[in-house]
Amino acid sequence: MTPESLVVLPPELTRTSPRAKGGFLLGIDGGATKTLAAVLDLESGTVHLGHAGPSNEDAIGPVAAVRSLLTAAGEAMRSAGIADGDLGGAVLAVAGTDTTAVADHLRRTRTEAWTVVNDVVGAWAVATGASDGVAVIAGTGSNVFGVGPGGPWRAGGWGHVLGDEGGAYWLGIESIKAGLRDREGSGPPTSLTAALVEFFEVASIESLATLVYSKPLTKSEIAAFAIEAGKHADAGDEVARGIYERGAAALGGQVAAVVARTGLAQGQFPVGLIGSVFRSGEVFTGPLRRHITEAAPGAQIAPSVTPPVAGSLLLAARLAGRSDEVDLEQLERLLADATSRASAR
Repeated sequence: MTPESLVVLPPELTRTSPRAKGGFLLGIDGGATKTLAAVLDLESGTVHLGHAGPSNEDAIGPVAAVRSLLTAAGEAMRSAGIADGDLGGAVLAVAGTDTTAVADHLRRTRTEAWTVVNDVVGAWAVATGASDGVAVIAGTGSNVFGVGPGGPWRAGGWGHVLGDEGGAYWLGIESIKAGLRDREGSGPPTSLTAALVEFFEVASIESLATLVYSKPLTKSEIAAFAIEAGKHADAGDEVARGIYERGAAALGGQVAAVVARTGLAQGQFPVGLIGSVFRSGEVFTGPLRRHITEAAPGAQIAPSVTPPVAGSLLLAARLAGRSDEVDLEQLERLLADATSRASAR
C-alpha cells in the first residue's frame, strides 16, 4: 500500500475555480524567522506588503503563528485599503512539519477563502509555475516538494532537531561541531575554528559551545554562519567543503525520493533551487546537481530568484479563478516595485 504524501496539495489549487468576485489576492510566505504578506490589486496591478515575526508553529506554537500571519496580512490589507470581503482568494504558505493546527486556528476567524498550505507548496509554485516539477528549499531549514503524474510528494522538512540537512542552520551546527572536534583533537584541523570564534565574538571555541547551551543562540544566529562556512569551503578548507558536500548529498537523496514518488524520473521537468544557501555557489550546487541528475537525467535545474510569496499569490489567483490575469514574471516585477516603495518610506 502506497503511503499518503506528507504534504497535502488542496484540490482547489490544482484545478480551475469559478471566478471570484473580489478583485484582490492575498499571498503569505510564513517562515521560521519572519512572515511576509502581499496583497495584489488585480485592477491597478499594484502590490501592498505587510510584515511580522515568525509563523512556524514548530518554533512558536499555532496560536502565535496565526497571530503573526494575521498581523502581516492586516498590514498589507490596510495598505491596500481593503477588508476581508474584497479578497478573491488568499493562500498562506507556512513553514512547519504540520500546518494543520495553524489552519484550524485560522478557520475560527477567517473564511474558507483563506487556504493554508505548507511553505514548500508556495516554493513549488514559484519554481515550476504551479505545474509538474520540484522545488528544493535550502534557507534556514530545508525541504523538497514536487508534483508529477504520480501526485504530490514531500521529503525532508522535519525541522532543525530531526532534519533540515543542507539548510543554513544545519550547516552552522555542523561547522560548530567541526570546530569542537578540531579543538579536542578528534577531528582534522580546520579554518572554521578560528572563523567561528571571530564570527560569534567569543574567547574560544569551547566558549561558543557554552554559549550554544546557555544563551542559547537562536536558529537564525547559528544559521547566519553558513555564509562564512561557504567562504572557507570555496577557499579550499576540506572540512568546510565536506560539510557542504554532505548537506548536498542528503538533500539530493530527498530530491531523488520525490522524483521517484511523483513519477517524474523519465521526463524533463524543472527543479527550482530556492533559499539563501544556494548563494554559496558551486561548492553546494555542484554536488547537489550531480546527485539530482543521477536520479533524473531530464531534470532542468536552475536557481529561482522570484520571492516565494509570489507562489502564494499565483495559487491565490488559481483559487479565485483569475490565473489568466497573473504570471510569475509580472509578480516578480510588482513585488520588486513594492519592496522599493517600502524601502523609500
